[in-house]
This record gives sequence, C-alpha cells and structure tokens, in this order.
Amino acid sequence: MVAMSTNPLAGLLRKSPFKPIQEHMRVVFSCVMLLPDLFDALYRKDQKEVAELAEQIGSLETEADRIKSTYRHNMPKSLLLSVDREDLLSLIHEQDAFADGVETISQIMSNRDMIVPEAIKEGLDELLEGTMEISTQARNMIEELDELVHVGFSGREHDVVTKMIAGVRKSEHNIDQVLKKVNRTLFTVEKELDPVSVMFWYRIIEEVGALSDHAENMADRLLLFLSK
Repeated sequence: MVAMSTNPLAGLLRKSPFKPIQEHMRVVFSCVMLLPDLFDALYRKDQKEVAELAEQIGSLETEADRIKSTYRHNMPKSLLLSVDREDLLSLIHEQDAFADGVETISQIMSNRDMIVPEAIKEGLDELLEGTMEISTQARNMIEELDELVHVGFSGREHDVVTKMIAGVRKSEHNIDQVLKKVNRTLFTVEKELDPVSVMFWYRIIEEVGALSDHAENMADRLLLFLSK
C-alpha cells in the first residue's frame, strides 16, 4: 500500500479527483484515434498492419486499465465536493469501456482475415466518422471538468458543458440511425457472404455503435454533476 501512495497519479488524486479522469480519457482517446487506421488497413488487406495496430491498441488499453485501477484504489471514501464518489467511478468506467470496445474490434480483425463487404463500406465510413466526432466531443467534455470545479459547477462554464452534453446526445442519435442503416445493408447481402464472417461483421458493427452509447452515458454522468 505504501507504493500506491507514492504513485504520481495518486498525488494528482489528492489534489483533484478529476485530474486522473482527464489523464485516463487522454489515453482512451489515443486508443480510439487508431480506429480509422485499423479499418483503413483492413480495407487495404494489410493484415500485418492490422496486427501492429491491434498491438498498439492493446498497449493503450492496458495503460487505461492501470490508471483506472490506481484511481479506484486511491480514491478517498469521502470527497470535499458536491460530486458523488460512485458517480466518478461510473464515469471512469464508461471511459474505460471505450478502450475495451476498440480493443475487442482490433482483436476480431487481427485474429481473422476479415473481408470487407463492398456493400457496407460507405456505411462503415459514415459510422466511423460519427464515432470519431462523438469521441472527440466526449474527450472535450472531460477536459472541461477542472473549469467546472473552479466555478462551482455554475455560470458560463456550466452553460458550455450543458451545450456539449446536448451535442453528444444529438450525435448519439445520428449514429444510431447510421447503425440501423449499416445493419440493414448487411442483412440484404448476408446470403452472398460466408456465414461466420457475417456473424463477426454484425459483432464489429455492434461494438463500434456501442462506443457512442458510452459517450452518451458519460454525458449523463456530467449532467448529474451539474444538477447537484
């Protein structure tokens, strides 16, 4: 336990419970940023690059897990803030789910020689574009946490974050529509494809779509902070 107290992250936690959350989100976002490159390598049938990217994603996911674990072990039982301890733990859990989802996608792609059905490429690109947008919005929300604390979760900063939350919710709704379209397109051509590959493509699409759900859950957690 002594070693834990000398951890730099533990020191940050003593100063602010939000600093480690921000550090964690930066690692998670670095993981998510590799997603377009991963799909691009798959499109080009470059399985070596897919494997290399999957390894990078795995390393980032491990680092995110380390930060999350340190955060949970070093968080005091009570906080001198109007923010509930369990809400903070739920927030970092949702952030961590981002990295978990990207790692799952990379593992599927690296463990199998996946062929991208031509019919769903356009929809996949649209889904990825929306996912990167909402991931960026989620990262930006977390970067505002310190400012929110300084102003006591009120004032102009409160309004800024409220607009960010609304933007995330709007993006999640748009991604949900794209997700339905991609799944429908895959359904129309699945008889022409290998059944096992079809199953894995539905899984990949589901995992990509779940990233926006985690972003919306993060927005809901921040809304709780603002309402207390």
